[in-house]
Amino acid sequence: MVKGLIHLAKDLRKRSKEDTLPLIPSPQGRGTNNGRYSLRRLGSNYLNNIRKKRSKSEGDYKMKKQNVFFSVVFLVFILFILINERSASADVITLSEGLKLATDNSRLVKISQTEELMSGDDSMIAMAKMLPNINASMSKTSLKYQPTAVMTTDLGTLKVAVSERDFYTYSLSVQQTLFDFWGNYSKYKASKILIDAKKLDTRRIKNLVAIDFVLIYLDLLESEKMLLVAEKEVERLESHLNKAKIMHEEGVITKDDLLQAEVKISDGRQRLLTARNIRALNASRLNNSLLRPLRSEVQTVDIDGLSSETSGLDIEKAWEIAEKERAEVLIVDETLKSLNLEKKAKVSEFFPKFFLRGGYDYTENRFQLYEENWSIMFGININLFNGGSTRAEVSKIKHQSEKLIEQRNKLVDDVKLEVEKYILNSQSAAERLKVTSGAINQAEESLRINRLRYEEGVGIATDVMDAVTLLTVAESNYYRSLYDLRKAEAAVLYSIGKEISEVYK
Repeated sequence: MVKGLIHLAKDLRKRSKEDTLPLIPSPQGRGTNNGRYSLRRLGSNYLNNIRKKRSKSEGDYKMKKQNVFFSVVFLVFILFILINERSASADVITLSEGLKLATDNSRLVKISQTEELMSGDDSMIAMAKMLPNINASMSKTSLKYQPTAVMTTDLGTLKVAVSERDFYTYSLSVQQTLFDFWGNYSKYKASKILIDAKKLDTRRIKNLVAIDFVLIYLDLLESEKMLLVAEKEVERLESHLNKAKIMHEEGVITKDDLLQAEVKISDGRQRLLTARNIRALNASRLNNSLLRPLRSEVQTVDIDGLSSETSGLDIEKAWEIAEKERAEVLIVDETLKSLNLEKKAKVSEFFPKFFLRGGYDYTENRFQLYEENWSIMFGININLFNGGSTRAEVSKIKHQSEKLIEQRNKLVDDVKLEVEKYILNSQSAAERLKVTSGAINQAEESLRINRLRYEEGVGIATDVMDAVTLLTVAESNYYRSLYDLRKAEAAVLYSIGKEISEVYK
């Protein structure tokens, strides 16, 4: 019986894949219906269990496939959200907003503002010399021997104590300079002028930071346009390549035309890569000027030109405006005023100084008739001889003034040259813009005609690719001229001393 069951189990394992149930006789009840029925029932139950396991494993497999599918869909959805968030997180920075951030956060501006505060402190120091000088003191004196006076009289020699061995002394004094031939006043006025000069220097640095930011911003706008031009060139070359492939399959053109198109598009993709790198570099420069992380995403907004403010500007008039408005020239003028006042203060040292001093003294001394005492003194101080140092310092200030005058003349000449340069650049860029704006339409029409000729079999592939190149050159020249004009306009306004932050506000 046991051996029969073992053989039955082995046989069922072999035939389970065929899903058939053989009729196996019972070892004991061979030929009887009861034995055959029991074996058939046992085999049927066994096969049903196998089918259930198969169906369960297939269901689990389908469930796993569904789970994997939904997991992939979920990951794609999350990735899509992240990409959208990254693109949405790119800060949109307008030129006016960027100028405010650049000037407010510039380290150079902050350093200059700190120096401006230091100049204010110097002015307070100069003003202090015109105010009363008040001093107070307290001291204790301890003597080894008590002060004693020896007096000789008719009665003989007498020793009389005149002070105690230990005593305290209190003193309060006030001294005010009455007149020093305007020496201290001239120093104070010179310090106030230096504060104004330092404010002008802060303005100069702010304007310098502003023009640097404007030029960087315009470089970024130009690089974005050049990137767009490169992308369009690749699209046009890819379109030509696809048509060339179709025509080559149809036997209309030779393999050489197809190879030329592939080489041309490879060259266009290299220029596209270069344009992307230039755009990324300019974006990093912009972030650096705003003290932002270099790799931060940034979006720009195009600006209008300033032709209305610079188009009718005469060079002579621009020179006059620059000489009056440029902070560099004004700083030299203020410094000259300060030097003249310092010279006046130094000359005052040749004359006497009149002062008034008052005081109160108290000494704990029982041997004195009056322990406290008030005093007032009117005095004159004059320096009779100090080795000629005062005269040498006056001469030095005079030579400094002469040096500054020559530096101012040179600075004015340099400013005039700078103004003329930028005005000529703006005029040249405006002329180039007029020329290149019409060249784009002509290049587009040339490309359309050559494409039609090529598709009709009249033209050649070289003409189409040359037309694509000409259109790319025309667009590149247009955008270069456009942003050269805008840079030159900004430079003109900077050169004549206009506040760049106010111009683009």
